[in-house]
Amino acid sequence: MLKRILVVLSVFVTLAAHAQDTLSVTLENVKYPYPVSFLPLHMEGQDVRMAYMDVKPDKPNGKTIMLFHGKNFGGYYWANVIKALTLQGYRVIVPDQIGFGKSSKPYIHYSFHALARINKALLDTLGISRITLLGHSMGGMLATRFSLMYPGVVQKLLLEDPIGLEDYRTFVPYNSAADDYKAELKTTHESVKKYYESSYFVKWKPEYDYLVEIGAGVAKSADFPRYAMVAALTFEMIYEQPVCYEFGMLKMPVVLFTGKEDKTIVGKALLTDTEKAKHGQYKILGPETAKKIPRCKLIEFDNVGHIPHIEAPDRFLKTLAENL
Repeated sequence: MLKRILVVLSVFVTLAAHAQDTLSVTLENVKYPYPVSFLPLHMEGQDVRMAYMDVKPDKPNGKTIMLFHGKNFGGYYWANVIKALTLQGYRVIVPDQIGFGKSSKPYIHYSFHALARINKALLDTLGISRITLLGHSMGGMLATRFSLMYPGVVQKLLLEDPIGLEDYRTFVPYNSAADDYKAELKTTHESVKKYYESSYFVKWKPEYDYLVEIGAGVAKSADFPRYAMVAALTFEMIYEQPVCYEFGMLKMPVVLFTGKEDKTIVGKALLTDTEKAKHGQYKILGPETAKKIPRCKLIEFDNVGHIPHIEAPDRFLKTLAENL
């Protein structure tokens, strides 16, 4: 059943993406699975807006879950998770972080601290004081920072294959934002699909194609240079602002979900094959990280890569429900 939900929702987004080969950098022509609202903000002298979905259940249980997406994604890829959670009675808040998805793409100093404060402002606007927080990939780094800044807000922290389990500065050569910008400008449909196939999944399936269509579609936009620069600036944020040294400071219960075949390294293209083999091994990083977190439960998925909620939806959603 859950697999069918995933396929239907992925096709839903795919059709929207295919409607026009060139996607705007704020994804106006990508239809999200639920209605999107916008929070107006003022950052570093610029008026911006943060997109978010606020999905209410038919039979509410009085609890709220917030979902933080990864670097190469937006709220659209949480469709099956949102559906499963609302069926269980949860209100689900799904922001597109500033610089991502349907949100504005300003030239600012990107920081996890600033993004965390914006998400707190969103919760305050919606009148929500307590949440369970689920973060995937880069969203896991942000969720960790948010939980450290607002421990009274986060009742439980759920991390799905978070990046930043190791300090990339200690083994990945430094690249400036200007260097990363040049690399981002070379984005093509072929390069995106190759990266997604090799980095995110154990075995590629056609139902994942919509992720590539969205990820590569923006490269044809006239505004893509802005998108590419923001992508470079957020890469710099990940590289320069580690959270791995502060895992021991987390006060709330934590559940760490990892795909045992995940080998994600931010900046992997800059490494030798020898260095790649030493790092990004989540079957090793998962247990090591769980030991650093005082109240952590580790859940590992065999034969799964970087995105369990898409690659193994039935297993992930069942385990997620059992750990809420």
